[in-house]
Amino acid sequence: MWKGIAESLQIAVLASALGIALALPFGLLGARNLMPPWVSWPARLVVVSARSFHPVVVAIVFVKAVGFGALAGILALTVASIGFIGKLFTEAIEEISANQVEAVRATGAPFASILAFGVLPQVFSRFIGFATYQLDSNLRNSTMVGIVGAGGIGGTLFAAFQRFDYDFVSAILISIIALIMAGEVLAAAVRRIFIENATLGQLFRPGTPASHERHLEDD
Repeated sequence: MWKGIAESLQIAVLASALGIALALPFGLLGARNLMPPWVSWPARLVVVSARSFHPVVVAIVFVKAVGFGALAGILALTVASIGFIGKLFTEAIEEISANQVEAVRATGAPFASILAFGVLPQVFSRFIGFATYQLDSNLRNSTMVGIVGAGGIGGTLFAAFQRFDYDFVSAILISIIALIMAGEVLAAAVRRIFIENATLGQLFRPGTPASHERHLEDD
């Protein structure tokens, strides 16, 4: 069981990292307020294609392509991550204020500087939320893709159901719930660090957000 749990965690982390890294350029290229139509529509087509099918269906395709094991699960969840993060990142960029972008562009800055100083500051907090949610989603989906042979704890869970070994099934389900809860705690900590600029000491203080604590200290 613990080997399957560890493999599911590895699948989720690797798929999230690869999916987010690949989704960022597609999300940027798909933004119609920054890119011409001949660039944005092909990028949007890739994102739409990536989210058109359930991760289990994609996992079955990759199991046939690369064989049973964790690689098929990583590839399947990477595709799902591209579809989800790419769509949300595109929409976040399209909702930014044009004033800040135009102010940076008016200085004669290159396109990379426009992205760094005009676009990224406006979408960074939302992107952190997207990324942490995608990791949480991949932790859950890594169980599902394992049922079709794409690695992780799903295969062990399915085999336990077939043996009617419900004690083992209960242990696996409790372990999955604990894993998701641990992921939620980690996601909350990451959001507080990157969005609220919390310190390690503030992470363990219940109740008051870090940003509000700083205002109280300044007062």
